Amino acid sequence: MTTVGIDAVEIWTGNLKLDLPGTFAPQKGEDPEKYTKGLGLNASSFPDSYEDIVTMGANAAHRLMERKGLEPDDVGRIDVATESAFDNSKPVSTYVAGCLEQVYEGDFHHANKGERKFACIAGTQSLDDAYNWIRAGRNRGRGAIVIATDTALYARGDAGEATQGAGAVAMYIAEDPDLVELSPEQGYGSADETDFLKPNQQFPSVDGKRSVQVYLARMREALQDFETVAGDVHPDDIAFIPFHTPFPGMVRKAGLLGYRYITRDTAIEEELAAEIGRQPREEAFDTEDDYHEALREYTDALKETDRYQQWYAETIDPTLTISREVGNWYTGSVHIARISAMKHALENGRDLTGETLLVGSYGSGAQAEIHAETVCECWDEEIEALNADEQLAARYDMSWEDYEEVHDAHNHEMDVDVEEFTTPEEEFVFDGWGRMGERKYRYVE
Repeated sequence: MTTVGIDAVEIWTGNLKLDLPGTFAPQKGEDPEKYTKGLGLNASSFPDSYEDIVTMGANAAHRLMERKGLEPDDVGRIDVATESAFDNSKPVSTYVAGCLEQVYEGDFHHANKGERKFACIAGTQSLDDAYNWIRAGRNRGRGAIVIATDTALYARGDAGEATQGAGAVAMYIAEDPDLVELSPEQGYGSADETDFLKPNQQFPSVDGKRSVQVYLARMREALQDFETVAGDVHPDDIAFIPFHTPFPGMVRKAGLLGYRYITRDTAIEEELAAEIGRQPREEAFDTEDDYHEALREYTDALKETDRYQQWYAETIDPTLTISREVGNWYTGSVHIARISAMKHALENGRDLTGETLLVGSYGSGAQAEIHAETVCECWDEEIEALNADEQLAARYDMSWEDYEEVHDAHNHEMDVDVEEFTTPEEEFVFDGWGRMGERKYRYVE
């Protein structure tokens, strides 16, 4: 059977940076460690005044196509996943295709284009769609470009303001991939929830405490469902677990609960029993409250064990490196986590070929998906070709006044003219409005 997966990946971060401990915290009158240790964030990426979800997505896709030597005829599908769309009819993918046609001789008239929406999980759903399209034999030898692009902005003063971010991830999905092969097995956890939503508004309405609970509950369901088709998951069989990362602090919770679950009824649980006892079993308690209290106590003890902390440091923490510097990219965040993990392995001389990633995607509203990925032989060449560090270092470091201006510039309810902070070069930029209110774009040499 021909393998299908991610052949190549590229990112494009917003060109501006907000320093959370140095710039944001003093303005809020708060301890910088609330952000660096609590949320696990050092900085956020923002789009300059000439950037938006189209420019970031098109720039990431252009970089990918150039590096892989792709032409429009090699692409049979362009899917964009976003929860920052500005049109209820025309998909962002058509704008992206229009941008790319400015720099290639061919066109994408033959390509199927669409837009996916299910909060942050939409990027993975688009990945699934491309995988199914190829496996069904409908691709006619072509690959698919999947783009996850978002501006994750919150209203000023909102509790989520510190987790903001902006950027895009572009992936080329093809047969016999160079980066990772996708598993056919998937697990889902889905329920009708109102933890985070945007009912005809730009900035989200968030129930922060409930959102964390829903995230963890759906992830647990997805893992349980995945095991029904893929078999039991064991921690020793997994190289990294890239999670959806709205902020690293939430992943710390997911990692701990996940480890507790996958070590249950294993030799690891028995080895830990001498130190913290065995995991509580519901049938041993008279009430559900007593059982959950015992489970909380066990989980707190598990978190402090050397064995768990070493596993977390090796399996979860490397997935968070980029997210700490860019904030939440919504649909792209889990795909940043994958890149972070593989980049960490490359930098530390670890050969991942043939190893397994367990990917945990999530979208509010709410749904989680778990699937496995097998790392391909040429993964190191693909990751080495990325310029993530250079992009992060090149961002313009905003003052508080700069931040206030650019936030207003991207607030759809405000009409302000903000001068650009950076000079665009070899990238697509927003270029004003068309006759029907559409957004226009051009390529800057």
